[in-house]
Amino acid sequence: MSRIDELAMSITRHAPESGIAGTAVPRLSLIRADRPTEPVPSVYEASLCLIAQGSKRVSLGDHSVIYDASRYLLVSVDLPLVGHVIDASAQRPYLCCKIDLDLAALADLMLTEDVRGPKADLPVLAVYPGDPDLTDAACRLVNLLDRPESIATLAPLIEREILYRLLTGPHGPMLRHMATADSHLGQVSRAIARIRSGYQETLRIDEIAAAAGMSTSSLHAHFKAVTRMTPLEYQKHLRLQEARRLMLTQGASAGTAGFAVGYDSQSQFSREYSRLFGAPPRRDIERLQAAPDYVGAI
Repeated sequence: MSRIDELAMSITRHAPESGIAGTAVPRLSLIRADRPTEPVPSVYEASLCLIAQGSKRVSLGDHSVIYDASRYLLVSVDLPLVGHVIDASAQRPYLCCKIDLDLAALADLMLTEDVRGPKADLPVLAVYPGDPDLTDAACRLVNLLDRPESIATLAPLIEREILYRLLTGPHGPMLRHMATADSHLGQVSRAIARIRSGYQETLRIDEIAAAAGMSTSSLHAHFKAVTRMTPLEYQKHLRLQEARRLMLTQGASAGTAGFAVGYDSQSQFSREYSRLFGAPPRRDIERLQAAPDYVGAI
Protein backbone atom coordinates (compact mmCIF):
# COMPACT_ATOMS: atom_id res chain seq x y z
CA MET A 1 0.00 0.00 0.00
CA SER A 2 1.33 3.45 -0.91
CA ARG A 3 1.71 6.11 1.77
CA ILE A 4 -0.89 8.31 0.06
CA ASP A 5 -3.37 5.41 0.24
CA GLU A 6 -2.49 4.88 3.89
CA LEU A 7 -3.05 8.59 4.52
CA ALA A 8 -6.47 8.32 2.87
CA MET A 9 -7.40 5.38 5.08
CA SER A 10 -6.26 7.20 8.23
CA ILE A 11 -8.26 10.34 7.36
CA THR A 12 -11.32 8.20 6.55
CA ARG A 13 -11.03 6.49 9.93
CA HIS A 14 -10.79 9.72 11.90
CA ALA A 15 -13.12 11.85 9.73
CA PRO A 16 -16.07 9.53 9.02
CA GLU A 17 -18.43 12.39 8.15
CA SER A 18 -18.28 15.41 5.83
CA GLY A 19 -16.86 18.59 7.29
CA ILE A 20 -13.76 19.96 8.99
CA ALA A 21 -12.61 18.10 12.11
CA GLY A 22 -10.12 19.42 14.61
CA THR A 23 -7.93 16.76 16.20
CA ALA A 24 -6.00 16.04 19.39
CA VAL A 25 -2.81 16.82 17.47
CA PRO A 26 -2.15 20.59 17.71
CA ARG A 27 -2.50 22.46 14.39
CA LEU A 28 -3.79 19.34 12.55
CA SER A 29 -7.26 19.31 10.95
CA LEU A 30 -8.91 16.69 8.77
CA ILE A 31 -11.34 17.59 5.99
CA ARG A 32 -13.80 15.36 4.17
CA ALA A 33 -16.46 15.97 1.50
CA ASP A 34 -18.64 13.31 -0.08
CA ARG A 35 -19.61 15.43 -3.08
CA PRO A 36 -18.39 18.50 -4.98
CA THR A 37 -19.12 21.76 -3.15
CA GLU A 38 -20.00 25.29 -4.16
CA PRO A 39 -17.36 28.07 -4.01
CA VAL A 40 -17.10 29.37 -0.44
CA PRO A 41 -15.09 32.40 0.78
CA SER A 42 -12.97 31.77 3.87
CA VAL A 43 -10.00 33.28 5.70
CA TYR A 44 -7.61 30.82 7.31
CA GLU A 45 -4.11 30.50 8.61
CA ALA A 46 -0.81 29.87 6.89
CA SER A 47 -0.81 26.13 6.31
CA LEU A 48 0.20 23.03 4.40
CA CYS A 49 -2.67 21.09 2.81
CA LEU A 50 -2.13 17.53 1.60
CA ILE A 51 -4.97 15.85 -0.30
CA ALA A 52 -5.10 12.07 -0.07
CA GLN A 53 -8.10 11.71 -2.40
CA GLY A 54 -10.11 14.03 -4.66
CA SER A 55 -9.22 17.55 -5.76
CA LYS A 56 -9.99 21.18 -4.95
CA ARG A 57 -9.70 24.62 -6.50
CA VAL A 58 -8.77 27.63 -4.37
CA SER A 59 -8.63 31.25 -5.52
CA LEU A 60 -7.10 34.46 -4.25
CA GLY A 61 -8.61 37.28 -6.27
CA ASP A 62 -8.10 36.33 -9.91
CA HIS A 63 -5.36 33.79 -9.11
CA SER A 64 -6.54 30.16 -8.91
CA VAL A 65 -4.79 26.87 -8.28
CA ILE A 66 -5.98 23.26 -8.31
CA TYR A 67 -4.42 20.61 -6.10
CA ASP A 68 -4.96 16.90 -5.57
CA ALA A 69 -3.12 13.80 -4.35
CA SER A 70 -0.23 14.54 -6.73
CA ARG A 71 0.20 18.20 -5.72
CA TYR A 72 0.09 19.84 -2.31
CA LEU A 73 -0.93 23.38 -1.39
CA LEU A 74 1.15 25.78 0.66
CA VAL A 75 -0.30 29.04 1.99
CA SER A 76 2.38 31.28 3.47
CA VAL A 77 0.27 33.90 5.30
CA ASP A 78 -3.34 34.12 6.51
CA LEU A 79 -5.30 34.67 3.30
CA PRO A 80 -8.93 35.28 2.24
CA LEU A 81 -9.57 32.42 -0.15
CA VAL A 82 -12.50 31.13 -2.17
CA GLY A 83 -12.43 27.36 -2.52
CA HIS A 84 -14.53 24.45 -3.63
CA VAL A 85 -14.13 20.69 -3.93
CA ILE A 86 -14.29 19.70 -7.59
CA ASP A 87 -13.75 15.94 -7.36
CA ALA A 88 -15.54 13.93 -4.67
CA SER A 89 -18.20 11.25 -4.36
CA ALA A 90 -19.69 8.98 -1.71
CA GLN A 91 -17.53 6.14 -3.06
CA ARG A 92 -14.35 8.27 -3.26
CA PRO A 93 -14.71 11.24 -0.92
CA TYR A 94 -12.43 14.25 -0.89
CA LEU A 95 -9.91 13.65 1.94
CA CYS A 96 -7.37 16.24 3.10
CA CYS A 97 -5.14 16.90 6.08
CA LYS A 98 -4.32 20.53 6.93
CA ILE A 99 -1.31 21.41 9.06
CA ASP A 100 -1.16 25.01 10.27
CA LEU A 101 2.35 26.45 10.22
CA ASP A 102 3.88 27.34 13.58
CA LEU A 103 5.83 30.45 12.58
CA ALA A 104 7.73 30.62 15.88
CA ALA A 105 8.90 27.02 15.40
CA LEU A 106 9.80 27.83 11.80
CA ALA A 107 12.00 30.76 12.86
CA ASP A 108 13.61 28.67 15.61
CA LEU A 109 14.37 25.87 13.16
CA MET A 110 16.08 28.33 10.82
CA LEU A 111 18.39 29.34 13.65
CA THR A 112 19.09 26.08 15.46
CA GLU A 113 19.46 23.93 12.35
CA ASP A 114 21.23 26.67 10.39
CA VAL A 115 18.85 26.25 7.45
CA ARG A 116 20.21 28.79 4.99
CA GLY A 117 19.45 29.91 1.49
CA PRO A 118 18.20 32.91 -0.44
CA LYS A 119 15.01 34.70 0.51
CA ALA A 120 12.54 35.35 -2.31
CA ASP A 121 9.13 36.86 -2.94
CA LEU A 122 7.50 33.69 -4.28
CA PRO A 123 3.70 33.25 -4.52
CA VAL A 124 2.01 33.16 -1.11
CA LEU A 125 -0.55 30.72 -2.52
CA ALA A 126 0.96 27.95 -4.64
CA VAL A 127 0.91 24.22 -5.37
CA TYR A 128 3.98 21.98 -5.64
CA PRO A 129 4.57 18.43 -6.94
CA GLY A 130 3.95 15.73 -4.36
CA ASP A 131 6.84 15.00 -2.00
CA PRO A 132 7.05 11.38 -0.70
CA ASP A 133 8.89 12.52 2.44
CA LEU A 134 6.20 15.09 3.27
CA THR A 135 3.47 12.54 2.66
CA ASP A 136 5.26 10.04 4.89
CA ALA A 137 5.60 12.58 7.71
CA ALA A 138 1.97 13.69 7.39
CA CYS A 139 0.85 10.06 7.47
CA ARG A 140 2.80 9.45 10.69
CA LEU A 141 1.31 12.62 12.19
CA VAL A 142 -2.27 11.56 11.42
CA ASN A 143 -1.57 8.02 12.65
CA LEU A 144 -0.72 9.43 16.08
CA LEU A 145 -4.49 9.83 16.51
CA ASP A 146 -4.55 6.05 16.97
CA ARG A 147 -2.03 6.40 19.83
CA PRO A 148 -3.12 9.48 21.80
CA GLU A 149 -0.63 8.74 24.58
CA SER A 150 2.20 9.40 22.08
CA ILE A 151 0.92 12.74 20.75
CA ALA A 152 2.60 15.01 23.31
CA THR A 153 6.02 13.47 22.71
CA LEU A 154 6.03 12.61 19.02
CA ALA A 155 3.82 15.24 17.37
CA PRO A 156 6.31 18.11 17.93
CA LEU A 157 9.10 15.99 16.42
CA ILE A 158 7.11 15.10 13.31
CA GLU A 159 5.91 18.69 12.94
CA ARG A 160 9.50 19.89 13.13
CA GLU A 161 10.45 17.39 10.43
CA ILE A 162 7.65 18.72 8.21
CA LEU A 163 8.83 22.30 8.70
CA TYR A 164 12.40 21.24 7.93
CA ARG A 165 11.33 19.57 4.69
CA LEU A 166 9.36 22.67 3.71
CA LEU A 167 12.35 24.92 4.43
CA THR A 168 14.65 22.75 2.33
CA GLY A 169 12.13 22.31 -0.50
CA PRO A 170 11.23 24.52 -3.49
CA HIS A 171 9.24 26.87 -1.28
CA GLY A 172 12.06 27.33 1.23
CA PRO A 173 12.96 30.83 -0.01
CA MET A 174 9.41 32.04 0.58
CA LEU A 175 9.24 30.53 4.07
CA ARG A 176 12.60 32.02 5.00
CA HIS A 177 11.32 35.38 3.76
CA MET A 178 8.12 34.94 5.78
CA ALA A 179 9.95 34.04 8.97
CA THR A 180 12.28 37.05 8.78
CA ALA A 181 10.84 39.79 10.97
CA ASP A 182 12.06 42.74 8.91
CA SER A 183 10.91 41.40 5.52
CA HIS A 184 7.85 42.92 3.89
CA LEU A 185 6.09 39.58 4.14
CA GLY A 186 6.92 39.35 7.84
CA GLN A 187 5.61 42.88 8.35
CA VAL A 188 2.38 42.12 6.49
CA SER A 189 2.00 38.99 8.63
CA ARG A 190 2.19 41.16 11.77
CA ALA A 191 -0.39 43.56 10.31
CA ILE A 192 -2.70 40.63 9.58
CA ALA A 193 -2.28 39.32 13.14
CA ARG A 194 -3.15 42.76 14.54
CA ILE A 195 -6.27 43.05 12.37
CA ARG A 196 -7.40 39.54 13.28
CA SER A 197 -6.97 40.16 17.01
CA GLY A 198 -9.27 43.19 16.95
CA TYR A 199 -11.44 42.77 13.87
CA GLN A 200 -14.57 44.02 15.74
CA GLU A 201 -12.93 47.37 16.44
CA THR A 202 -12.80 50.41 14.17
CA LEU A 203 -9.79 49.94 11.93
CA ARG A 204 -7.08 52.51 12.68
CA ILE A 205 -4.59 52.19 9.87
CA ASP A 206 -1.88 54.14 11.71
CA GLU A 207 -2.00 51.62 14.58
CA ILE A 208 -1.86 48.68 12.17
CA ALA A 209 1.10 50.24 10.37
CA ALA A 210 2.90 50.84 13.66
CA ALA A 211 2.33 47.21 14.73
CA ALA A 212 3.80 46.09 11.41
CA GLY A 213 6.74 48.50 11.58
CA MET A 214 5.77 50.20 8.30
CA SER A 215 4.57 53.55 7.04
CA THR A 216 0.89 53.71 6.15
CA SER A 217 1.66 54.01 2.43
CA SER A 218 4.04 51.05 2.53
CA LEU A 219 1.49 49.01 4.48
CA HIS A 220 -1.23 49.64 1.89
CA ALA A 221 1.06 48.76 -1.01
CA HIS A 222 2.55 45.56 0.43
CA PHE A 223 -0.65 44.40 2.15
CA LYS A 224 -2.55 44.50 -1.12
CA ALA A 225 0.30 42.87 -3.02
CA VAL A 226 0.17 39.90 -0.63
CA THR A 227 -3.57 39.53 0.09
CA ARG A 228 -5.13 41.17 -3.02
CA MET A 229 -7.10 43.32 -0.54
CA THR A 230 -6.74 46.54 1.40
CA PRO A 231 -6.56 46.24 5.21
CA LEU A 232 -10.15 47.48 5.42
CA GLU A 233 -11.38 44.89 2.92
CA TYR A 234 -9.51 42.19 4.83
CA GLN A 235 -11.17 43.24 8.09
CA LYS A 236 -14.56 43.18 6.36
CA HIS A 237 -13.96 39.58 5.26
CA LEU A 238 -13.06 38.61 8.82
CA ARG A 239 -16.19 40.24 10.22
CA LEU A 240 -18.51 38.65 7.69
CA GLN A 241 -16.93 35.20 8.09
CA GLU A 242 -17.38 35.35 11.87
CA ALA A 243 -20.96 36.60 11.53
CA ARG A 244 -21.69 33.69 9.23
CA ARG A 245 -20.19 31.26 11.75
CA LEU A 246 -22.31 32.72 14.58
CA MET A 247 -25.50 32.32 12.56
CA LEU A 248 -24.64 28.86 11.27
CA THR A 249 -23.30 27.24 14.45
CA GLN A 250 -24.95 29.24 17.26
CA GLY A 251 -28.27 30.17 15.70
CA ALA A 252 -27.66 33.92 16.07
CA SER A 253 -29.97 36.26 14.18
CA ALA A 254 -28.53 38.47 11.45
CA GLY A 255 -28.93 41.54 13.65
CA THR A 256 -27.17 39.92 16.62
CA ALA A 257 -24.35 38.51 14.49
CA GLY A 258 -23.78 41.80 12.67
CA PHE A 259 -23.59 43.76 15.91
CA ALA A 260 -21.28 41.16 17.50
CA VAL A 261 -18.68 41.57 14.74
CA GLY A 262 -18.71 45.37 14.74
CA TYR A 263 -21.52 46.53 12.44
CA ASP A 264 -23.70 49.39 13.69
CA SER A 265 -25.93 49.41 10.60
CA GLN A 266 -28.05 46.34 9.85
CA SER A 267 -28.62 47.47 6.27
CA GLN A 268 -24.87 47.86 5.67
CA PHE A 269 -24.23 44.42 7.18
CA SER A 270 -26.87 42.77 4.97
CA ARG A 271 -25.60 44.60 1.87
CA GLU A 272 -21.95 43.64 2.40
CA TYR A 273 -22.87 40.10 3.42
CA SER A 274 -24.87 39.62 0.21
CA ARG A 275 -22.00 40.99 -1.86
CA LEU A 276 -19.51 38.49 -0.37
CA PHE A 277 -21.67 35.37 -0.05
CA GLY A 278 -24.10 35.90 -2.92
CA ALA A 279 -27.30 35.99 -0.82
CA PRO A 280 -28.75 37.86 2.19
CA PRO A 281 -27.85 36.39 5.60
CA ARG A 282 -31.01 34.37 6.24
CA ARG A 283 -31.14 32.85 2.75
CA ASP A 284 -27.42 32.05 2.81
CA ILE A 285 -27.65 30.26 6.16
CA GLU A 286 -30.66 28.25 5.01
CA ARG A 287 -28.67 27.22 1.94
CA LEU A 288 -25.68 26.12 4.04
CA GLN A 289 -27.87 24.19 6.47
CA ALA A 290 -29.25 22.26 3.51
CA ALA A 291 -25.72 21.46 2.28
CA PRO A 292 -24.15 18.91 4.65
CA ASP A 293 -20.89 18.90 2.72
CA TYR A 294 -20.02 22.52 3.52
CA VAL A 295 -16.26 22.43 4.16
CA GLY A 296 -15.14 26.01 3.70
CA ALA A 297 -12.20 26.95 1.50
CA ILE A 298 -9.66 24.48 2.84
